[in-house]
Amino acid sequence: MTGFGRAEDVFEGKKITVDVKSLNSKSFDLNIKIPLRYKEKEFEIRKILNDRIIRGKVDCYINLENLEETNDVKINKNLIDSYINELRNIASDGPDFEYLKMAVRLPDAITSRPDELTEGEWESLAKIVNAAVDRFEEFRKTEGKTLQEELEKNIQNIDKYLSEVIPFEEVRIQSVKERYQKSLKEFENVDETRFYQEMAYFTEKLDISEEKVRLSQHLKYYKEVMDNEDFNGKKLGFISQEIGREINTLGSKANHAEIQKLVVMMKDDLEKIKEQTLNVL
Repeated sequence: MTGFGRAEDVFEGKKITVDVKSLNSKSFDLNIKIPLRYKEKEFEIRKILNDRIIRGKVDCYINLENLEETNDVKINKNLIDSYINELRNIASDGPDFEYLKMAVRLPDAITSRPDELTEGEWESLAKIVNAAVDRFEEFRKTEGKTLQEELEKNIQNIDKYLSEVIPFEEVRIQSVKERYQKSLKEFENVDETRFYQEMAYFTEKLDISEEKVRLSQHLKYYKEVMDNEDFNGKKLGFISQEIGREINTLGSKANHAEIQKLVVMMKDDLEKIKEQTLNVL
């Protein structure tokens, strides 16, 4: 879910720049900084980002720069002349300059021109925000392709290690049987029937056939979801948890050094999958 996008444009002497970036997060968490001029449109901007980005810890920065010198001050000359005339009538003695200094301090003598956000400027701002998100999504897609290749590699590694377990499986069971049979000869008055029942029970506890089948199915399902479903990050996270359960059970039943080594390598690839899956939308 990491990504970055920037877009900028000029509208009526104002340069508007929008930066959008995100990090991993289980939900949509937006931090937005915008000029006071655009505060009234914050809700609409948030909606654009929420609808398109969906998940991630997102930062959006909007910068406004005036490229042209503007004079936003209005001097109400007629009103000031009227103030001066009235001041003269009240106090006939005194220079006009003193009357002028008093007049400009009176209400509405000097005002600021209202500069409200126009519909055209808002449409331009919305267009720039969407353009920044477009570039953000392009960044995500590029990163996503690389991420998919890494995930496929890790899944293939686990599948390969699983296939390498098979040759050691029969050796392991045979070793257990021979050890039990040797123990049987060392004791007298042993109930052979009960002994072999116990051995069969113990051998059954060591059987990993079901774990291998389930693990293989989970690996195939992970790849299927990754290739064919959109917005599959959470689902892939759940499947990776199931993969982990089967690998752990495989390790607890292994009872063989070489199988344990393969289990450790599976866990190493699984940790990479879990970490990378957090970055899947």
